[in-house]
Amino acid sequence: MIFAVLTGFFVALGAHFINKMAPRYAGYLLSLVPFGILSYLAQYIPAVSTGGTQMITYAWFDAFNIQLSFLIDGLSLIFSLIISGVGAFILIYSNSYMSGHPKQGRFYSYLMMFMASMLGVVLADNMVALFIFWELTSFTSYLLIGFNHEKEKPRKAALQALLVTGGGGLALLAGFILLANVGGTFSISELIAQNAIIREGIMYLPILTLVFLGAFTKSAQFPFHFWLPNAMEAPSPVSAYLHSATMVKAGVFLLARLNPVLGGTMEWRYVLIFAGGITMVLGAVRALGQTDLKRILAYTTLSALGILIFLVGIDNKLAFSAAVTYLVVHAMYKGALFLIAGALEHETGTRDIRLLGGLRKQLPFLGVAGLLAALLFAGVPPTLGFVSKELIFGAFDHFEWHPIILTSVVLIVTLFKVAAAIMTGLKPFWGKPLPTPKKVHHAPTALWLPPLILASGGVLWGIFTGVFSKIFVTPAASAIAGFWYDSDLHLWHGLNLDFALLLFALAGGAALFHWRWLGNKLESLITARPVLHAESAYNWSLQGMIDVASWQTRFLQNGYLRHYIVWTIMTFLVLGVFTLFNLVDLSAISLRLNEVHSYEILILVIVGLAAIFAIRSKSVLGAIASLGITGFGIALFFVFYGAPDLALTQFSIETLTVVLLVLVVYKIPRFANYSSKPGKIRDSVISIASGGFITVLMLILLSTDAPPSIKEYFLENTYLLAQGKNVVNVILVDFRAFDTLGEITVLSIAAIGVITLLKLRTERKKKSSTKEADQELSK
Repeated sequence: MIFAVLTGFFVALGAHFINKMAPRYAGYLLSLVPFGILSYLAQYIPAVSTGGTQMITYAWFDAFNIQLSFLIDGLSLIFSLIISGVGAFILIYSNSYMSGHPKQGRFYSYLMMFMASMLGVVLADNMVALFIFWELTSFTSYLLIGFNHEKEKPRKAALQALLVTGGGGLALLAGFILLANVGGTFSISELIAQNAIIREGIMYLPILTLVFLGAFTKSAQFPFHFWLPNAMEAPSPVSAYLHSATMVKAGVFLLARLNPVLGGTMEWRYVLIFAGGITMVLGAVRALGQTDLKRILAYTTLSALGILIFLVGIDNKLAFSAAVTYLVVHAMYKGALFLIAGALEHETGTRDIRLLGGLRKQLPFLGVAGLLAALLFAGVPPTLGFVSKELIFGAFDHFEWHPIILTSVVLIVTLFKVAAAIMTGLKPFWGKPLPTPKKVHHAPTALWLPPLILASGGVLWGIFTGVFSKIFVTPAASAIAGFWYDSDLHLWHGLNLDFALLLFALAGGAALFHWRWLGNKLESLITARPVLHAESAYNWSLQGMIDVASWQTRFLQNGYLRHYIVWTIMTFLVLGVFTLFNLVDLSAISLRLNEVHSYEILILVIVGLAAIFAIRSKSVLGAIASLGITGFGIALFFVFYGAPDLALTQFSIETLTVVLLVLVVYKIPRFANYSSKPGKIRDSVISIASGGFITVLMLILLSTDAPPSIKEYFLENTYLLAQGKNVVNVILVDFRAFDTLGEITVLSIAAIGVITLLKLRTERKKKSSTKEADQELSK
């Protein structure tokens, strides 16, 4: 299982080279990877469809009792099949769509990394692993959304998506930590047994809030919905894969997975119904006011995500079955329509529906795919979309809270979505032919075959609803519910209220398509109220953060070293003094003045006088020499207290430092007086306070019983544990390896910085010399 999850990462490393060796077939070759993963996962369908699950565990952090575990059940399997199956078609499609792009290999690498990350999210049973993969999806989606980074809009959209989903990810991490502390494990499957303790505990609401933040930001729920339409700056294959079939459903998956752990409470229901309800209405209404195909699809995706969240919040068996069915339906029709939008732009040069019409003769296969996707989108019998719509109406009919109001809201949303289905799937291909920016040619097979297969799949599964229900819906819905039940779906349930509502929605949606001016009015109304699109709050907070950072930089990092030193010492003093008076018993300090010798007092007086002279000196050389005397005085203390090796090191360093400083600064003029009198007083107070604080710390250390020496541990275990005979080397390389690595890293960064500055200086000199030579020649 871990090989199936990580294969995408391994292939991503070589995707660029595959594209370089076979640029015309790279997408086809890479599609074999998700097809292989799909075949591997398909072998679990028989067992999972009868209620079986498969847990695969690998040792990871044994010290913290954390294992890398993957769970295959109905929910994870259906998500994994969507991710791998749609991913394969996206790669085939991209082979033509991205053909000739100078960064085509990089695009494939990003896409493979994203696929692997998403597989990790849906298959992980351990919350630590789930969070790591969760954040990897945010990172890879950032790369994919901002793929055309030469343009400003993709860069802004990518940054916005990363900040929103990344911030939610941090909240989710905190929620996972609290959940593990309360439940006693990071395993989601084990937390189900602790659900009563979790729901009744005082930490339930904080956990719920943090988990909701993570899920809502990832699945673009109100008020975090604004990033998804802006992410349409990504290439069309990315929109089809990330923003319809996979990544934006990660939040839905998380809530569905945690429903047996956190669900069933009033708080769970109220929040999901409220957020999902607003999102589904807002997305459906705004879709009607758009003219760009991808933005129409983006807003209807928001609406679909809101419906899925809404259904999880309804929290009954029919709602869970409806959620699973609609999840698959949405992946099929929305993936197909995004790919169709990309193909239309590729062939006509535009995505504006006002400029598209009557293209079914020039693009017949895309026209068929658009027709099937629109039927699936609108819920026309006998497609699987019809089954899902009927289930959704039925779920609200049987809900105990205001079923008439909820059903009415969903009916209105369905009206708008039917109109959007006509706009995106039918309008470009039917009606009067319209002139397009580019002359239309027949689309390559790779551009029409994937959307045609996806849309056809939704129709076929509708005909075989019973089989689809048995092998997919029942196990997935049971995983959401936390107990096994039979969904028992059928294509036809007779002439009932749900069927009548759907017929009304189809007729009303067709009428609404002809009254699209209403969508423009509603779009203007919503845009005029920033609270409804929430992006203004994001812009305000982002600008506020930049302003605070700018002020902080001007105040703290103003380019003066003396200010940096002052702030560093002051911070140390404030925190240190606070800790000292709160945690340390100062009465335990004892001064043993009778143990002080006369030569120690003499050295101390010399060091003090040298320090005062260094401060008062007007000469740079005099100050350096005085500092050298203080260093030598400290070295004498090392000699007297039995540390000759340390004393030798100190003597060597002080001598070398004095010599080097003298060589460097001997031409520097005498000190100038740059400090005002109040500044000198301030610096004196800070210096005396810091010196006094260090003195108190030393006295506390001398008055405290020393902890047991650890030298025996190092002497005993140096050879046994590290297979080394030099104790000092082993401590540096093994026992304190991270400290040593950090020091090496700092030195390496400093070296790189110095080399860069030297190179810049050399380049500037060369440019200056070249410029002077050109000026001489011109003369």
